[in-house]
Amino acid sequence: MSTTQSLIGALVAAVLLAALHLAAPHVRRLPFVPERATASFAGGLAVAYVFLHLLPEIAEGNEAVGEVLAEQLEPTPLTDLGIFLVALAGFAAFYGLQRLADRRAPAPSRTAVPVGGGGAGEAAAAGSEPEPPGVYWLHLGSFMVYNGLITYTMALRLRTGIAFAVLFTIAMGLHFVLTDRSLEEHYPRRFARSGRLLLAGALLAGWLLDVFFAPTSTVVVALLTALLGGSILLNVFKEELPATGRSSYRWFLAGLVLYAGLLTLVTAAGD
Repeated sequence: MSTTQSLIGALVAAVLLAALHLAAPHVRRLPFVPERATASFAGGLAVAYVFLHLLPEIAEGNEAVGEVLAEQLEPTPLTDLGIFLVALAGFAAFYGLQRLADRRAPAPSRTAVPVGGGGAGEAAAAGSEPEPPGVYWLHLGSFMVYNGLITYTMALRLRTGIAFAVLFTIAMGLHFVLTDRSLEEHYPRRFARSGRLLLAGALLAGWLLDVFFAPTSTVVVALLTALLGGSILLNVFKEELPATGRSSYRWFLAGLVLYAGLLTLVTAAGD
């Protein structure tokens, strides 16, 4: 796939992801399908992606970083951990932001929206305490960077493997269904007014950044993937696994098995 073709493909993926961001509340509340079913199915897809594609991808990137470091430093067990430290930093950064949001969010906004309920409007009506703007913009800004990284590296993913890039787009798109629910509950007023539009815009901004400043170094791409990977790990497990009363194991397992099967088929076809 040529550079131009990959950029066009990445734009299509960015537009689809942006549309899914805007439609996330409707996807979670599909007619005749409980919200916990759609969220759990999306969670299963994302978890399968993490274990069968993301972690091996980070490990592969570690080899590229190790080769570069070997030219400057003598290889040691510590240098072999370099990219995993970046992934850990991404995990820790998003965890810290989530803890900050949990502590600073007003009590009514922490109240879970009833399954199949009306969403941000009902949550906002639960109380009148204002949402802290500083925490909101910090939290939303981190997700905007997160979204930008997804589309900034999308063209490169398409050049290295179209099937894997398509599966990555599907996993991330449905993963947005989970993050949308969390942000809506933390900031029912602010997120409904501006959050989804800004997150969708960040996806397109990441693609534009790739058009003018495409990553050329394998090491840079590996480090960005690791940083994004740590963030994805936290967000996937935080949104799906602890939510016992709001999730369906059967739907979670269905998403996991389906996506694992697709990844296995794509991997086998590529060998």
